[in-house]
Amino acid sequence: MTLPSTATRPVSLTAEEAAVITAEIHRRRAEAERWLQTDPTSYLATTERHDFERRVVLTVGSGSAADVRIDDPALHPQHLTVTALEDGFRIEAAAPAATFKIGDTVVRQGVLSSGFVELGRYRLRLSHQGFPAIVVLDREKVRLAGVVRPRYFPVDLSYRYVVPLTAAARAEPVVILSTRGHQRRALRAGWFDLEIAGTSCRVEAVRLLEPGVGESSYGLYFRDLTTEHETYPVGRYLDPEELPDGTYLIDFNLAYNPACAFSPHYNCPIPTRENTLPIQIRAGEMTPEGAH
Repeated sequence: MTLPSTATRPVSLTAEEAAVITAEIHRRRAEAERWLQTDPTSYLATTERHDFERRVVLTVGSGSAADVRIDDPALHPQHLTVTALEDGFRIEAAAPAATFKIGDTVVRQGVLSSGFVELGRYRLRLSHQGFPAIVVLDREKVRLAGVVRPRYFPVDLSYRYVVPLTAAARAEPVVILSTRGHQRRALRAGWFDLEIAGTSCRVEAVRLLEPGVGESSYGLYFRDLTTEHETYPVGRYLDPEELPDGTYLIDFNLAYNPACAFSPHYNCPIPTRENTLPIQIRAGEMTPEGAH
């Protein structure tokens, strides 16, 4: 796409600034790998997914009649119920002695817009996105998952920008397709005009209209000429960081893979045609090593 000469160029950095930023990017990458390999909420801990579909309530327990059956003698046959609300979930114990944890608190009932419920070694990830589902995670699966490791391009700060958002004249509703065939509702917030590797590009920013998504939580879902070759076939994501002066930090070194790069049990946005960029962005996360 041909853009006016106002497309923002990469930031200029001193050697000292570049060294500090590069070290921080490497720190973030190491932390992301530690989370993936060891955390009980890691994508690698997922074992199954149960969509509510036309149902409003799903039961969870160790019994064969439970909608979500978890083979753990520590759970009651009908341990809890999860009710899908318009803007989240209500969780309630279904047996007199049944409890569960939300965060560090042991409870018998609770409400979440999204998030995790802990049941011993298991966790339930309550995912709404307009298409409510329960994803089951087993912390033991992370330890046994084998070698799946994120891979990255070398840090290249020529892909780092500080740029204003060109706001849409009005917030336009758009539909974002997902990897599970859903049509997820979003608003087009505007665009970032960037000069990437000498080419002017316009990148669309959207806000998903889903429980738990903040008013200023914008996402960039994009594909480029590395997609399906060096990077994940669905595309990659980037979270713009708003700065105190109202501009945004856009650093493609922080581009990351969707959860579905590591597990088939997630519902991931697919980048729109508008965010299919006619260039290579050789920065950020590559296709994981050993992924499914």
